[in-house]
Amino acid sequence: MKTKAKVKWTLDVLMTAVLFFLMGYQFWGETAHEWIGAGMLVLFVVHQVLNRSWYKNLFRGRYTPIRTLQCLVNILTLAAMLALMYSGITMSRHVFAFLPIRGGLMLARRLHILGSYWGYLLMSLHLGLHWGMVCRLAVKKKIPKRKYQAAGLIISLLIAVYGVRVFIRRNFLTYLFLRSEFVFLDYEEPKLLFFLDYFALMGLCIFVAHYGAKLARKTCRCSLTKSARGH
Repeated sequence: MKTKAKVKWTLDVLMTAVLFFLMGYQFWGETAHEWIGAGMLVLFVVHQVLNRSWYKNLFRGRYTPIRTLQCLVNILTLAAMLALMYSGITMSRHVFAFLPIRGGLMLARRLHILGSYWGYLLMSLHLGLHWGMVCRLAVKKKIPKRKYQAAGLIISLLIAVYGVRVFIRRNFLTYLFLRSEFVFLDYEEPKLLFFLDYFALMGLCIFVAHYGAKLARKTCRCSLTKSARGH
């Protein structure tokens, strides 16, 4: 993989990791949360600059089912991130307190909840759609392909199953669809348990996106092959 591509994916992983820590607001406090959020804003801007070619090619070429899915996830992720940035700046009491912003706190609070929970899942799905590249970078060539694929599938499946449990237990649907405007925060919860849960939830999204995309590609190839034989 070229250096620029490595930088892009490293940035993707870093942004996902930062959002991962931002979800643990109760552990760091308001000031730290805002500064980490400001760091996310910087990473987001850099990410857009590095991927500006994506915008240029948005209306070029043919849209396959996989490209359509990737485009949809990217656009939704962008919308979630913009909601997070706007709401974070509007509600800021420390980093952006100097800005002459008055009012709009109720809307900002709602957008921040939606942006946080949708953004976390969407960024994880985005990572999962490109997980093949991550695996190729991480796995040594000496390991037989079938062995690491089989082991990876088993481990991924176990993490995904636990991730489903986390999704239900932590009431993600409540926040994804704004059934409550107040997020329950357990200040006494062990940090390790919290981040283990969110790691599993991220793993669930990566699993769904990665193996779902592989299945879709395989289905498309089979359809094309049958079509070609029919002619």
